[in-house]
Amino acid sequence: MGSNWIVSILIFILILGVIVISHEFGHYSVARRAGIRVNEFDIGFGPVLYKKRIGETDFCVKLLPIGGACLFEGEDGLYDEEDGSQKALAEDAFPNAPVGARIATVLAGPVANFLIGYLFALILVAFSGSDLPVIDTVIEDSAAMEAGLMDGDRIVKINGESIHLYREVSLQSMMNYGEPLEITYERDGKRTTVTLTPRYDEEAKRYYIGIMGAGSYHKCSAPEVFVYGFYEIEYWVRVTLKSLGSIFTGHFSKDDIAGPVGVVQAVNTTYTEASPYGPMVVILSLLNLATLLTVNLGIFNLLPLPALDGGRLVFLLVEAVRGKPVPPDKEGMVHLAGFMALMALMVLVMFNDISHFFH
Repeated sequence: MGSNWIVSILIFILILGVIVISHEFGHYSVARRAGIRVNEFDIGFGPVLYKKRIGETDFCVKLLPIGGACLFEGEDGLYDEEDGSQKALAEDAFPNAPVGARIATVLAGPVANFLIGYLFALILVAFSGSDLPVIDTVIEDSAAMEAGLMDGDRIVKINGESIHLYREVSLQSMMNYGEPLEITYERDGKRTTVTLTPRYDEEAKRYYIGIMGAGSYHKCSAPEVFVYGFYEIEYWVRVTLKSLGSIFTGHFSKDDIAGPVGVVQAVNTTYTEASPYGPMVVILSLLNLATLLTVNLGIFNLLPLPALDGGRLVFLLVEAVRGKPVPPDKEGMVHLAGFMALMALMVLVMFNDISHFFH
């Protein structure tokens, strides 16, 4: 294994560590504020490498640096495994907290991911500026030329979605499968809306709008950094949601999913390509990747699937509406089944990653 791969693995562990710690600290801080006892704060899975008790909480670093967990008082089941009798819950147990406090505690992890992502985005925009959605070149005989778009036009909306970055235009093009696009552009202060249908390129095996360019560079003022930092997060949210959407529209294959090995490969590629341009470019490139990863984790955890934060939220929202909780044994069975399915998926994804690694 080359030195670049060793560095990339260490960078991956560092990035993932920051993202996971932020996520779990979100859960931890809101739980403590709500009076819920946190028995264990875990970074990683598997055997414990290091443990330190602070107050009522054991802070643990575990062998496998993938994921983490906050274990709340009262989450180990309401019934004794030996005789089936109901356990007495401590006053500060998770199930005893008001449902609103439990919803806030579960939501706090994904929210922390978006907040740390916004911090990353602020640093990126402050040093790198942003890319305005200005057309550099309209390709001859393309859908864009036929629709009347010209060099220098600024795209402000596509299919009703506000466009702030040129990358959002590229995203719309990449995720288009021949559907018409309603594009609003600005020229000389006047806005015009046209409809065009991207054309299929046999060689590239994808549809193109027919415009080129990396966007007009924009150096952000201090107040604009906060605005364009938000646009960065909005862009990565759109990337993640549109990628998830492709699963349900059939434009998806197993090669489109990356697990830990795939992310290490992405880190290695980013590090290798940025290294010749100096440490600052390396840091900003990796921050860009970290922003994508933390937004991905935030959204993935909000999916209404068992064993994820989103699955827990479904049960808590049902409780809030019904005025009483779903029977804990039934909820526990659903989460256990979901956890087992998630572990099986992780094994398949990792196998898929490794098979790519050796091709």
